[in-house]
Amino acid sequence: MTEAWEASVEAKIQDAVQRGEFDALPGMGKPIPGRGAPYDEAWWIKSFLEREALPSDLLLPTSLQLRRRIEQVPDEVRDLPTEQSVRDFVGQLNVQIVSWLRFPDDGPRVAVRPVNTEDVVRRWRAERARPKLTSTVTGPATVVKPSRPRRTWWQLWRRRRG
Repeated sequence: MTEAWEASVEAKIQDAVQRGEFDALPGMGKPIPGRGAPYDEAWWIKSFLEREALPSDLLLPTSLQLRRRIEQVPDEVRDLPTEQSVRDFVGQLNVQIVSWLRFPDDGPRVAVRPVNTEDVVRRWRAERARPKLTSTVTGPATVVKPSRPRRTWWQLWRRRRG
């Protein structure tokens, strides 16, 4: 029974080839992607992330994701318009951190602590108060000379030996 089924399938494929139904398929004549590359078990995950334009941070355990978000807080709050929005952002991040601290997952144990809201707000204020540097040059460039000459390693070495 299986031989008869295989024969009928082969006959249908041959008929389709003769009619030219396989001639204009997308990718025809192009090499198979990844054909010469070594086998990668996570090829489908990598292709999904690339196709959907998702960050690879999604593959990290929760503790490392939180750690990375804590490191990126100054960059993320820099463009927020109000102090309250900065406090809300840090508050939401702290809720996620406390939730993870209560019920950690199986990921690596990384030191993760809630972010100090007042420190972030203080840095945000200082960043906003700092005048923006302009990229246009209005006058001739001035060279600032150091107050004392720089010593190189060989001068220090000569002084010790000699």
